[in-house]
Amino acid sequence: MRALCMPAFVVRLVCAAVPLLSSVAILVLICAPAYGQWVKVPAGGIPKAPDGKPNLAAPAPRSADGHPDLSGVWESGSAKYILDIAADLKPGDVPFQPWAKALVDQRADGSHSGEDPPANCLPRGVPRIDASPPPWRVIQKSDIIGILYESDNAWRQIFLDGRELGNDFLPAYLGYSTGKWDGDALVVDTRGFNGKTWLDQTGKPTSDALHVTERFRRTAFGRMEIQITIDDPKVYTKPWQVKEQVHLVPDSDIFESACENNRDLEHLRGKFSR
Repeated sequence: MRALCMPAFVVRLVCAAVPLLSSVAILVLICAPAYGQWVKVPAGGIPKAPDGKPNLAAPAPRSADGHPDLSGVWESGSAKYILDIAADLKPGDVPFQPWAKALVDQRADGSHSGEDPPANCLPRGVPRIDASPPPWRVIQKSDIIGILYESDNAWRQIFLDGRELGNDFLPAYLGYSTGKWDGDALVVDTRGFNGKTWLDQTGKPTSDALHVTERFRRTAFGRMEIQITIDDPKVYTKPWQVKEQVHLVPDSDIFESACENNRDLEHLRGKFSR
């Protein structure tokens, strides 16, 4: 069972807008448990510790072709990188072009929060969506890997069959992804972005020249690290890297999460232009 919880900023808006709600009612609204909707679910191949609990420190599984099997439901468990993708870097380590640094400084006080794509029911984009607190499911085959994100009801296809992105494509929020194995690391190359996404809630911008390289490495049965290289010559003076950790959520699932009847936007500042 996994609890479906309302984001903190939404909680604050609800409490401000509906002050007469009792504390009990608000608590129910904030975090309602999501009970399993399936019965007769086959037992998964989750290794067990001596006490019978899942042994998430066990070695990473491998697929029939010998590569690490990244399949499963994963989540970041933290909103740190959603708030600031550079949270682990030193101040000044992000190589902004001057205009981009000025733009982020303008957005720092929240006066442009209404321009953030997720506030307008639009996808978070890559790599921001990897850090979203709602979990995501990896489905792995030898020639293609699919990622189903609960956040935004979004999905990605990562092609492993050697294809390349041509010049005739429709710019996309999540771009177009190809992958290859480098030892035990899955290296995912994503291009073809529309330049409308922010890298995080602080408002780090992107352009249509964005090129994201992710190295997914399953370090244990229940742990995976993602090394991310951001290369956007229209926004940053050079490529830069961050590393995020995600963990397996055993015996869990992803749920429909439609951005419907969004009332947050009227409480946020800034004007969004499509």
